[in-house]
Formats: sequence, structure tokens, C-alpha cells
Amino acid sequence: MATSLSVLPLLLLLALREASSLLLAEYNDRQALLAFKENLSDQTGALSSWNSNSSDFCRWAGVTCSRRHPERVIALMVRSAALAGSIPPVIGNLTFLQRLVLFDNMLSGEIPPIISRLPRLRYLELAYNYFTGEIPAELCNCSNLVHLSVEVNELHGAIPSCLGSLFQLQVLYLGENNLTGFIPPSLGNLTSLQRLALLRNNLEGNIPEGLSRLRYLQYIQAARNNLSGTIPPLFFNISSLQYFGFSSNKLHGRLPPDAGTYLPNLEVLFLGGIGNNFSGTIPASLSNATKIQELGLANNSFEGKVPPEIGKLCPVSVQMGSNKLQANDAEDWDFLRYFTNCTRLKELDLSDNILGGLLPSFIANLSGPITTISMGRNQMSGVIPPGIANYLGLEVVEFAENNLQGAIPEDIGRLGNLSLLSLYQNQLSGGIPTSIGNLTQLITLSLSRNQLNGSIPDSIGNLKKLITLDLSSNMLTKAIPAVIFSLPSLSNSLLLSDNYLSGVLPPQVGSLRHVTTLNLSRNNLSGELPKALGDCASLVYLDLDDNNFTGRIPQSLGNLRGLSMLYLKRNALSDSIPQVLANIHGLQQLHLAHNNLSGAIPQHFENSSALMELNLSYNHLVGEVPSHGVFSDISRFSIVGNDGLCGGIAELNLPPCDTRTHKPQKQLLLQILLPVSGIVVCSSLLLVVFFLFKGRKQLDGMNATNSLMLNEKYPRVSYHELFEATDGFAPTNLIGTGQYGSVYKGNLSLPSTTNAVVAVKVFSIQHAGSSKTFMAECEALRHVKHRNLINIITCCSSMDPRGNDFRALVFEFMPKYSLDRWLHTRSHEQIPMLSLSQLLNIAVGVADALDYLHNSSWPTVIHCDLKPSNILLNADWTAYVSDFGLAKLVGESIDQSSMSFGIRGTIGYVAPEYGAGGQASVVGDAYSFGITLLEMFTGKAPTDNMFTEGLTLHLLAATTLPEKISDIIDPALLEVEQFDKDAEILTCLSSVVEVGVSCSKENPSERMNMKHAAAKLHRIREEMMESSL
Repeated sequence: MATSLSVLPLLLLLALREASSLLLAEYNDRQALLAFKENLSDQTGALSSWNSNSSDFCRWAGVTCSRRHPERVIALMVRSAALAGSIPPVIGNLTFLQRLVLFDNMLSGEIPPIISRLPRLRYLELAYNYFTGEIPAELCNCSNLVHLSVEVNELHGAIPSCLGSLFQLQVLYLGENNLTGFIPPSLGNLTSLQRLALLRNNLEGNIPEGLSRLRYLQYIQAARNNLSGTIPPLFFNISSLQYFGFSSNKLHGRLPPDAGTYLPNLEVLFLGGIGNNFSGTIPASLSNATKIQELGLANNSFEGKVPPEIGKLCPVSVQMGSNKLQANDAEDWDFLRYFTNCTRLKELDLSDNILGGLLPSFIANLSGPITTISMGRNQMSGVIPPGIANYLGLEVVEFAENNLQGAIPEDIGRLGNLSLLSLYQNQLSGGIPTSIGNLTQLITLSLSRNQLNGSIPDSIGNLKKLITLDLSSNMLTKAIPAVIFSLPSLSNSLLLSDNYLSGVLPPQVGSLRHVTTLNLSRNNLSGELPKALGDCASLVYLDLDDNNFTGRIPQSLGNLRGLSMLYLKRNALSDSIPQVLANIHGLQQLHLAHNNLSGAIPQHFENSSALMELNLSYNHLVGEVPSHGVFSDISRFSIVGNDGLCGGIAELNLPPCDTRTHKPQKQLLLQILLPVSGIVVCSSLLLVVFFLFKGRKQLDGMNATNSLMLNEKYPRVSYHELFEATDGFAPTNLIGTGQYGSVYKGNLSLPSTTNAVVAVKVFSIQHAGSSKTFMAECEALRHVKHRNLINIITCCSSMDPRGNDFRALVFEFMPKYSLDRWLHTRSHEQIPMLSLSQLLNIAVGVADALDYLHNSSWPTVIHCDLKPSNILLNADWTAYVSDFGLAKLVGESIDQSSMSFGIRGTIGYVAPEYGAGGQASVVGDAYSFGITLLEMFTGKAPTDNMFTEGLTLHLLAATTLPEKISDIIDPALLEVEQFDKDAEILTCLSSVVEVGVSCSKENPSERMNMKHAAAKLHRIREEMMESSL
């Protein structure tokens, strides 16, 4: 009894000690949580339940306590709550913590090294925040980590080599930061690793061979870095691999012959993208990877024949465009025969290769839900298989620039979902099928440079969504159907030149209020020019050359305020030149030669600062030739063949005008003296012409020796080469005009490619600021390289045959032109036809490009003029940011990347602070991106007439989030996609609009930056793809 009593105090002491430790632990964890909250900004109230008056902290939002130790916090998970601030050191007091999840917030500062004091931590998720600094090496002390994700932040520096000691790690996500250096070979020690993401950093060097020892690896994504060398062959022995992504690096070499032999689980293989240059043949063994859904080998140098075994795969997408693949006979196309048994193939891209021989008829036997067949720019012959009309889901058919013959299948009108039909530059004959009018979803119809005959079918008038119609360079006859001029959506080009069309130009032409390019030249059109031409308010380029038009030039042409080029030569136009033409302030080229025009040259032409070329030759003009403006440089104007002119600059050698009389008397005196002075005038003009042609011969071969702003890796081209490539800068090759010049399509032979299709941007040197713009583009583009930035091929800084300075840039040609031409930007009647997936892909591409310019290029590049017309699209709808004429380079850190200068952005897209202080910054680009993003998904331009009295596109979008998102999404998009009741898709759309709103906030400090915008859009796209499965 005495012994029991003596033990009792000891037991009581132990019980009191345990109770006190429990109370202390509870107090510590509770206080740590309150201190954590105190250090953060919680604008959404996500942590509202965390308060000092609530004792049961285990019930607080995002907090989970242990069952064995109820007073200890084992999980802290607060996702997508817009928490801002830095993680306080007090987090280290939660020593029982196993899971720390702060995914998708606005946390900043450095990742606190004190996290290493959490010995039980297994799951650390800090992705999609704004963390800076380096990845703390102290994290390597968390030896129990299974999941480590810090992707989509602003981390820099090298990847800590000690991460290779975390032997339990299964998931390591470090992508989309600014990490540099090499991939640590020590990562090859992570024998439990299943998923490794390193994409979109600045990592360089070789891929460590040790990574091929990761036998449980399922996912590896290292795209868009600067990795070089070859892929270690043992990588292709990792049988667990499902996703293999190394696109857009600097990798090269050949794929091993057994590349697919040991990859039975592979679903995605991405080795394409700009930068890589894999060569050799495509291994036939890839056919053993039978689960492949996406095969991305585009933009490399793969050569030889496509192994027929590849056709035994059944992927969703096959991307082999832009290689050197060959086919010469029927056997070489066997791979395509096997694809006919594939029931899930959607996309087939074989464009831009050397595929020749007969286009196999069994391409019409593909059994999958095919939406895209792109085989343009090859060497195929034969006919378009009639059975292709059986693919009722086709959206893109592209066979341009081949040697196809025969007729366009009559039943092609069955392809009711077709948005792009591109058959230009073949040898197609016969008539245009009337059934083509059934393609009511068509946006682009390009049948030019063929041998089509007959009349233009009236049924084309049914194509109410058509934006571009190109039927030029054929043998079409009869009158132009008036219904074509009434197509409400035409907003890009109407090209009917180089045919045998006749009849008059009907007044309905005035309905083309949104067309920018109208080319009817080299036909047999007659009658008077309709006054309604002046209603084509968006016209930039108007070419009516080489017809039989008579009568006066309509005064209404003066209404075309945006007109840049007007061609009316070789007609039978009469009377005087309208004075109003001299009032078109942006007019750069005016050609009225070879008509019957009379009277005086309007004096106001000499006041036009934009006018670069004026051709009035071979008319019946009289009176004084002005001597200022365009008339001060003999190389910029021509008046040959007008016998009644006098005065002008001395080089003309015209007789002086009689200053003692008024202008009518001068003209009469000239008419009297004409027989005497005519011989002198003609002789003088002949001398001028002689010297011009002499100069041309001397200068035609001149190299661009002054092109020193680009380094030596760019091939040198001369004026003459660009002149030949564009058929003499022919109007038929004009694809765009701008404030500082014009863009032409051309075919240019380069050291690496023969007859490459290019876009040539010719600068208007006479225009103030164009030289500076040329230099700005050169300087910006030579510093950057990214899959979503326009790729500059070379430049030319030379002289033309007249001795004038000549500046031009040569780019890759973008066959789908600009995003602006596919959006609902000019009329509420126009319905956008881009699908949701296409819009998302474009948005992601543009965001990636800006993220690269702001965070990965050196120096930092600020674009300063992002808008839909500066976003170009290639054949597979990849977006390319272009036009760096206003770009600014900042050689400082991103936090100091503002610079004062005179901003000249575009109204509606330019950041509001630019107007007040002219500060160029990366957040200014973010604003422009946000507005562009909202425009893409709402169909409303920021300059729409509805935005008055304080209402803006940003405000309209912000007020609909999140419950009323369907009110602002373009109704046509909802109708076409038919997902108006799909909650998951609407959630994705709401997230997209939220990004647009966040980027376009009025206060620059509150805007989402491009790194996070890009990351969020990537995640939105992934979620949408998952919801559609």
C-alpha cells in the first residue's frame, strides 16, 4: 500500500507533463496558423474561418489534423484562393505537416528554406504563384518528399543537384520558370520518379544519359528549352513512358532504328517545333508503339520514305509537315493505305515535304473522324479523289502548290463543315462546281493559279461566312455575279484578276464595306466605274488595271480614307483627275497611266507626304508640273507621254511655263508652242529614260551589303532577288499594307531551300519613321527565337534601280494570314468561324511568345503593339506574333523593364498609362494581350460602337464573371460548338475571360503578368481537353 502511494505522485506528474505538452502543441499549431494568415492578404475571404475566437482550428478551411494526434496539423491545402504575400517562417512550426498545398495563388517572395524543418513533409505543391529567387537547396533535407511542384513561378538559377537524393520522389515539376544551367545528372538517381516536367525554362546542355535509368518514368516534358545534342538511345528503352516531349529545343541526330520497339505504353511523342533538327529516316519500329495518339515530328529534317509500318498505328494526330519526306511511286504511299483502317484519325499533316508521284485515290478511304488533310507544297500529281467528299467532318482541305490536274469534284459541296479549301497553284481545269455554294461554313476559298474555266457560279453567294475569295489567274469568263459583292463577311480579299471576265462592275460592289483588297485587274470589264466604289470604306488596295473602263474617275473614291494603293492604268478613263484623290492622306501609290485623262495635274499631290509613286504617263494632261513632294524626285513619278506639260524640276527638261499669264493662258500658250517644243521635250525624256535604265542595270545585282544589323547566319539577298521573287512586287502578290510599308508573297531560293514561299516586307523609306521601324524590327528579331514568334529569314538593305534606299525583311510565309481576318472585328453581321480549340491554341501560343519576350529573352523585349492583325497563323493554325516595329529592348532585369518613349500603339489595345506618361513596360503588353484575348472569345473589338459612356470591353467582361459568362461569349461560338449547356466547358470559358480581365486591369500593378497568364491558359486548355474525352 505504501509502495502504491509512493508511485501515485509520479504518475500524476507524468500525466500533467503530457497534458501540458498537448496544450503547448495545440497552442503552437494554432498560433502558427494565425501568424500564417496574418502575413497574407486574403481578399476573397478564403481564410475567414481562421480567427482567434475559434478554438477548433482543425475545422478551419484547408486545415486537416491527425487522427492519432488530433492537436497536430498534417495538411494545409488552400488552392486558387488569390492569397497574396510571402510564406512566413512560422510555417516551420507545423512540424507534423505532411501536405502543404498552396497551388494557384498570388504568393510571392522566396520559397522559405525553413520548410526543410518539416521532416514529415511528403507533398509540397507551390505551383502557379509568383515565387522568385532560387529553388532552396534546403528542400533536399525533406527526405520523405514524394511530390515536389514549383512550376509556373518566377524562379531562377540552377536546379539543385541535391534533389537527386530525394529517393522517394515520384513527381518533380519544375517547368515554366526561368531556370538556367544544365539538367543535373543526379536526377538519374530518382529511381521512383514517374513524372518529370522541365518545360519552358532556359536549360541547356545535353540530356543526361542517367535519366534513362528511371524505369518507372511515365511522363517527361522538357519542351522549349535550349537543350542540345542528341537523345540518349537508352531513353527509348523506358517501357513505362507514356508522354515523351522534347519539342522546340536544339536537339539533332537520328532516331535509333529500334526507337519504338520498347515503348508499348507511349501515347504522345513530340519532337517537332522550331529549333530541333532531327534527321535521317523515320524508324519503322515506331509502329510497335501501338498506343500512340499524337505523333509530332514536324519542322525537322526527316528524309526518305515514310515507313509503311507507320500506317499501322492509329493516332489521333499525325504531324509530319515541314520535313524532307519523299514519295515517288505508289508503294511509297503505302503508309497512307494503312491509315484507312484507323478509326480515330483527325489530323493528317504532310505539307511542305517532297512527296511526289500520283496522289493515291485511297486517301478518300480514311475511316476516322478526319477534320484536317494538309498536303500542300509537295510535288504530287494526279487528281483530287472524288471520294474525299465522303469525309463530312472535314474542316481543312489543303492541296495547294502541287501538280494536280482534272476537275474539282462536283460533290465537294457535301463537306458542310469545311472552313478552308486551298487548291491554288495546281493545274486544275473545268468549271467551279456549283455545289461549292453548299460549303456554308467556308472562310477561305483559294482556287487561284489553275486553269479553271467557265463562269463564276452564282451559288458562291451562299457563302455568308467567306472572308477571303481568290479565283485569280484562271480562265474564267462572263460577268462577275452581283451576289459576290453582297457577301456580308468578306473582310480580307476579293481577288479575281488575270481572267477573262467581262461586263460592267455593278453598283453592288459598294456592299464590300469590309474588304481590304479588291483586285479585278487584267480582265475585260467595261462601262463606267460605279460611284458605289466609294462605299468600300475598308479598302487599302484597289487594282482595276488593264480593263476597258470608260468615263470619269468617280469623285467618291475620295471617301476611301484608308486607301494605300490605287491602280487604274491601261483603261479608257477620261476627263480630269479628281482633286479629292490628293486628299487621301495615306495614299502611297497612284497609277493612272495609259488612259485619256486631260486637264491639269492637281497641285495638292505635292502636299501628300505619304505618296511614294505617281504614274500619270500617256494621257493628255496639260499645264504646270508641281515641283514639291513626290514631284521633287524624278524616280518617284512619271509623266511621259503628256504633250502639254511645262515647268517642274529641272531633270524633266520641260519648257518653262509663262509666268506672265494665268494658268489657263499658260495652257493655251503651251498648245501654241507645242509643235516647236515637242521634239525637245521628247528628246529630253528619252535621255532621262536612258539614264534610268542604265542605272537599273548597274544596281540590279547589288547585294545587301549594308545589312549589318543582322548577323552572318542570315543569307544575303539583293534587291534584284526580291524583285524577281515577288514578280516585280506585283500587286497580285500583295498580301498586306501598313503604315510603314507593304508585304508581298514571293518565291525565293535560299541556301537551304529552293523556291521557298516567303513574305517580303518592303519599307516605305520616304515615310517618316520607316527607317527607324526597320532598324527596330531588325534589332528585336535578331535577339529572339521562339516557336510562336515570326521567323525572320533575312533582310535586305540596298538600293533600287533608281538609286533610292531600299529596306526589306524576309519572313516565313503564313498561309492563313492574320488572326484579325478570322475574328468578328469589323461587323456584327460577321460570324467568327474559329473553333474553341483553335482559339485556345492561338491564345496559348501568343501568351507563350510574350512570356518568352518578357522573361526568357535577353535583352527583354517589349512588343508595344500587340493586336489581332499582328498575330499571324500558319497552315496548322499555329500563332506567330509579328510586327516588332515599335518594340523596345530593355537590357535590365524584368523588375526594372520600363522605359519612357513616345508610344504609338493602336487605339483600343494600347495600355491606358501609355497615354498619360508613355512608360513602356511588360505589363503594357499584358494589357494588350488581355484585350486581344477578350476580343477572341467575345467577338467584340475594343473599338466597337457599343463601347461608349465609360463602358469598355474589359468592364463588360468583368461584370459577367462568373455566373453570366454565356452572356458575353460570342453567340456564334456557342451555337457552332453546341456546348451552351455544358457546365465544364462554360467553366473553362469563364477561366479564359478571367485571364483576359486580369491582364487588362486599368492599374498596371494589379495586372496578371504573361508568365502566369500563359500558365493558366495551358491549364485551361488541358482541362478542356480532359472534359471532352
